[in-house]
Amino acid sequence: MLSIVVPLYNEARNVSPLVERIGGVVDRLSAAYDHEIVLVNDGSSDDTGTAARREMERRSHIILVTLSRNFGHQLAATAGLEIARGAAVVLMDGDLQDPPELIEAFVAKWREGFDVVYAVRRTRPGESPFKLFTARLFYRIIKRLTKVSIPVDAGDFRLMSRRVVDALRRSPERNRFLRGMVSWVGFNQTAVEYDRDVRHTGTTKYPLSKMIRFAMDGITSFSDIPLRFASYFGFIVSAIAFLYAIYVIVSKVFNVRPLAYTPGWASTIVAVLFLGGVQLMSLGILGEYLGRVYDEVKGRPLYLISEVERS
Repeated sequence: MLSIVVPLYNEARNVSPLVERIGGVVDRLSAAYDHEIVLVNDGSSDDTGTAARREMERRSHIILVTLSRNFGHQLAATAGLEIARGAAVVLMDGDLQDPPELIEAFVAKWREGFDVVYAVRRTRPGESPFKLFTARLFYRIIKRLTKVSIPVDAGDFRLMSRRVVDALRRSPERNRFLRGMVSWVGFNQTAVEYDRDVRHTGTTKYPLSKMIRFAMDGITSFSDIPLRFASYFGFIVSAIAFLYAIYVIVSKVFNVRPLAYTPGWASTIVAVLFLGGVQLMSLGILGEYLGRVYDEVKGRPLYLISEVERS
């Protein structure tokens, strides 16, 4: 069986063309594979659920998973992966920027023996220069900061074998960064390049604030370098302050006027603000990691399912 998992949040106008295009792909593969389409309604406030049910009336092998509220894309995707029963599971977005037709190339690579086949974007039309720049910067920063080899310019659009999906299901961390987790799992992985389409309808569900949050989740989930950076920076600042203190004491003892000394409070204020900024930054980094520990210790479920419907 081939499973296609699609998290949906306020994608009512995209559901019908999405299912139609996925249906065309699985119909061409039907001679070799049974299939299921797992649609995860992530607490949508529009008619996404209604649109999905209409498609269930028109087509079989659709599973609609309705979450109790909006838990976010990564947890909605996790819910779909845990429901999916396929020997291979494809994860894709519901805005049709990820072309369903690429699934056939995924399956061909899977049949060659690869456990993970991920899509790498050659082009991303319809996105602003700022979004393109920050996305490229993010992938390259996280590649340098983490110990896991996370592919550059690859999103969550990918095929995973059953043993990869089972490994993800055994990883119950709450602040999830799925593309990093899939890379961490290992096994045989390969890439398929494609040109990303523009969004079919609607607006992006990842504004700048969510992009920053997502980037923080990715970095803190797979790297402790920010903690080390805070420590190293603290040592450097302390060393500079210590050397400056020696310089001031020697100048006082030998009655030498310190270089660039001007009476007043400006230099004191600059030093206090600089040291205060370093301390606050270090506390902020510690707080990010501590907050993640707090989330893990609470032990709440990753998500809650309101209803599962099958056509």
